[in-house]
Amino acid sequence: MSIRRRAAIGAFLTAAGAVAARPTGAQAPVPVAAPDAAIPITLDEAIRRARASAPASIQARGAERSNRAAVRSAYGALLPNVSLDFGSSRQFTDPNSRIRVVDGVAQTLAAPRWNYSDGLSLNMTVFNGGQSLYNIQTAKAQVAASEANGVAQDFQLALDVSQQFYNALAARESENAARTQLALAQQQMRYASIRVASGVATKSDSLRSLIQVGNAQLALLSAQTNLRAAEAALTRLIGSDVTVTAAQQDTTLPPVDSLALDTASLARLAENGPAVRQAHAALDAARASRRASQAPYLPTVTAGYSRGGSGFGRFGIGSDPYAYSGQLSLRLSYPLFNGFTREANVVRADVAEDNAAAALRDARLAARQLLVQNVDLLRTAQQRVSVQLVSVAAAREDLRVQQLRYTAGASTLLDVLTSQNQLSQAETALIQARFDARVARARLEAVIGQPLAPVAP
Repeated sequence: MSIRRRAAIGAFLTAAGAVAARPTGAQAPVPVAAPDAAIPITLDEAIRRARASAPASIQARGAERSNRAAVRSAYGALLPNVSLDFGSSRQFTDPNSRIRVVDGVAQTLAAPRWNYSDGLSLNMTVFNGGQSLYNIQTAKAQVAASEANGVAQDFQLALDVSQQFYNALAARESENAARTQLALAQQQMRYASIRVASGVATKSDSLRSLIQVGNAQLALLSAQTNLRAAEAALTRLIGSDVTVTAAQQDTTLPPVDSLALDTASLARLAENGPAVRQAHAALDAARASRRASQAPYLPTVTAGYSRGGSGFGRFGIGSDPYAYSGQLSLRLSYPLFNGFTREANVVRADVAEDNAAAALRDARLAARQLLVQNVDLLRTAQQRVSVQLVSVAAAREDLRVQQLRYTAGASTLLDVLTSQNQLSQAETALIQARFDARVARARLEAVIGQPLAPVAP
C-alpha cells in the first residue's frame, strides 16, 4: 500500500473516531411530530369505556330493555283490564226559562244541580286461539335474541377497539424502528462524508447516504401520521373528549396456550357463540310468531263486567246514595272472512321462519369459517413472530459487521445500505406479524364469545 493511501486511511480513521465520540446533541435533528397530549390507556380500559359509551352498545342494551318490557306486557294480556270511571256534569240554562206562572204567581225554579257518576269495569280475553301464549313465547325469544345481540355487539366492539389499539401499537413500533433507522442512516452519512473527504470513497457514497437519510425521515413521518390516525380512531370508539393512546405496557401480547387453539374445542364454543345464539333465538321467535299467526282461525271469547251508578250526591257519598246497577257479558266472535288477511299473515310468518332458519344455518357455517381462518392465522402469525425475531437479530448483526468492514475499507457503501434495508424489512415484517397475531386473536374471541386463555406461567 502506498504512503499516500495509508495516510488517507489514517486520516479517515482519526476523523471517524472523532465522529463516534461526538455527543448525541451534535447529530442532525430528527423530525418529530407535534406533541398531542395523548393519555395512555390499557386495552381492557378502552374496551370497558367503549362498551359504556358506544352507540351500538347503548342501542343493544335499549333493545333488551324494550323486549323485557314486551314480556311483561304479554303476561299482562292474560289479566283483565280494569278501569274506574268518575264523572260529573251540570246543565246551565237561561234564568228566564226557569220562571213559571202558577195560579197567576210567578215562581222561579231552582237551578239544575250537579250530577255525579262512578263506575267499575273489567274486561278480559278468555280465549283467543292461544295467541296470548304464543306472544309470550315470542317475547321471551326476542329477549334471548337481544341478549345474544348485546354479547355480539360487545365482542364486535371489542374487536374494533382492539384493531385500533393494535394499530396504535404497530404505529409506535414502526416509529421506534424508523428512529433507529434514521440514526443509523445519519451515522452512515457522516462516515461516508469523511471517506469522501479523505479521498478513499467517491461522491456517490455521500449521495446514497443522503438518500437513505431522506427515506428514513419519510418512514418516521409516515409512522407518526399512522399513530395519530389510530389514536383519533381509538378516541372516537371509546367516546373520550381527550386524545388517548395505547399504553406502553400492552406492547407485548401474551402467547395463547396451544391447548386453547384446539379446533374441536373451539368449534364447540363457536356453536354457542353470540352470533349463533342470536340467530337461534331469532328462529325461536319466528316459530312462535308463525304459531300465533294461525290463532285467528279459532274463535275469540271475551268476558266483561261493569257496575256503575249516578246521582246528585258526590260520588255516592253522603245522604244521597246511588242506585247502582251491574252487567256481566260473555262474547264469542269468529271472523268468517276478512279479505284473506289471516292467510297473508300465515304466509308472512312462514317466510319469516324460513328466513330465520336459513340465517341460523349460515351463522353456524360462518362461525366455523371464521374459526378455521383465524386459528390458522393466529398460529401462522405466532410462528412468523418467532421467525422474524431471529431475522431482526441476524440483520442487526449483519449490519454491525458491514459497518465495521466499511469503516476499515473492506466493503462498499452499497453493502452497508443493503444491510440497512434488510434490517428495516425484517423489523417491518416483525411488526406486521405481531399485528396479525393480535387481530386474529381478537377475531377468535369475537367468534366464540369469550377470551382465549394465555399460556399458564
